[in-house]
Amino acid sequence: MDHARPEPREHTLIAPTTDQWRLLDIQGVDTRMQQIAHSERTLPEHAELAELEQQATVLRDDLVRAQTAASDTNREFLKAEADVEQVRQRAARDQARLDSGQGGHKDLESLQHELATLARRQSDLEDVELEVMERLEAFNTDVDRLGTEQAALQEKVAVVVAARDAKLVKLADERESLQRDRAGMVLGLDAPLLALYEKIRESSGAGAAMLRARRCEGCRLELNPQELQRIRAAADDEVVRCDDCRRILVRTGESGL
Repeated sequence: MDHARPEPREHTLIAPTTDQWRLLDIQGVDTRMQQIAHSERTLPEHAELAELEQQATVLRDDLVRAQTAASDTNREFLKAEADVEQVRQRAARDQARLDSGQGGHKDLESLQHELATLARRQSDLEDVELEVMERLEAFNTDVDRLGTEQAALQEKVAVVVAARDAKLVKLADERESLQRDRAGMVLGLDAPLLALYEKIRESSGAGAAMLRARRCEGCRLELNPQELQRIRAAADDEVVRCDDCRRILVRTGESGL
């Protein structure tokens, strides 16, 4: 007795079984391209570069502050140096006049008093000059140290950028290869089947999954008895979908039906 072909349900999509099997290969390619996109976004170098940029910002601010302090202190030092020189020159002139013996007794006494005052003034100014010089040396040391740290950090950034770019190029090359493969895979595929697959994939990230051992490989859930009975009753070329994740369920010899 001939067995009648099961009548497809209303709005049921019919597509060649071989085309449904091909969906699994296409899904494998699409899954890998999703993984590539995720890898591109989450490369460890991205986080490392973000951390290095924070360090660079702090270092740059510290260097600007040190350079500003060094510049301000250098002006302060030049003024202190000029003040000392001015007192030295005046003391030299007074000493020359005193050594010449020209002038009255009171004039010579006045010069001696002024020289003593200038000596004390010069000593005080030299103390100021020395203190400013020490601060300037400290700031210049900070500038040199921070500049060295900045150069080292820039070198580290360059290494990380090169590593990141190399990985991105490798991933991009793989994606381009997969895109070429995919273009060949979809050629001649049943158009309504492909359209349904793409629609589901756009909304859920995956459009098809294998039914293996009564379990949907998409959502990893085991089908209930009613659902399994429905699929068993479906024609081989009927496109069936998982009741839970709504992906196209591709039946194979491993489906356990």
